[in-house]
Amino acid sequence: MNYHWNWGIFFQQVSSSDDTYLDWIITGLGWTVAVAMSAWVIALVLGSIMGTLRTVQSKPLVMVGTVWVELFRNVPILVQLFIWFFVVPELLPRDLSLWVKQDMPGKEFFTATLALGLFTSARVAEQVRAGIQSLSRGQRYAGLALGFTEAQTYRYVILPMAFRFIIPPLTSEFMNAFKNSAVAFAIGVMDLTFISRQMVEESGQVIESLLAATVLYVICAMAANRVMSFIEKRSHVPGFILAK
Repeated sequence: MNYHWNWGIFFQQVSSSDDTYLDWIITGLGWTVAVAMSAWVIALVLGSIMGTLRTVQSKPLVMVGTVWVELFRNVPILVQLFIWFFVVPELLPRDLSLWVKQDMPGKEFFTATLALGLFTSARVAEQVRAGIQSLSRGQRYAGLALGFTEAQTYRYVILPMAFRFIIPPLTSEFMNAFKNSAVAFAIGVMDLTFISRQMVEESGQVIESLLAATVLYVICAMAANRVMSFIEKRSHVPGFILAK
């Protein structure tokens, strides 16, 4: 193998700027975390709402939740990203469209966060629905018997228990938010994937550049795993058995 290894590349100055390659990597890590965390907040909020709607008694609300899940779950994330970035601005009123395309600050970050958040929300919604449906019907009846409205029964009885049981699958979705954030480079977000590609073009050190990005993605995903594992342990309900 004739590849020339150079692990000191990260401390060398970039030829086109005053930064080092390590500065680039840190910048890329920051954008990756920002996109993933912001998208996760969107996904958790909207996914919880849509997942809950799929279990209520109202058929129109169930339909809304179902359409949401099927729409955002079945369209690839990269396609959704391009639609939000290139297509949606063209459908807006002229002045607003020009502002979005030319003057909107942080357009790339906002678009990537929104696309990833909506895509992930459909998957979170399915986890929430499954968690609610795994609970005994007696909990719903008990809440209603106490005089709670349906909304109050969900808020105080059903959802607090359901979320405890879906933390493991939510952990996977949280980790996926970091991994799927890699598509953001396609519209110019300077995340780890974007930076690693730039490093390859600037330095020619392919393996070092891609390995650095890979290691940092693994660290982010494992950090998310540990956080969710801590939450799971703290919210565990001893002795509770799921039943229909």
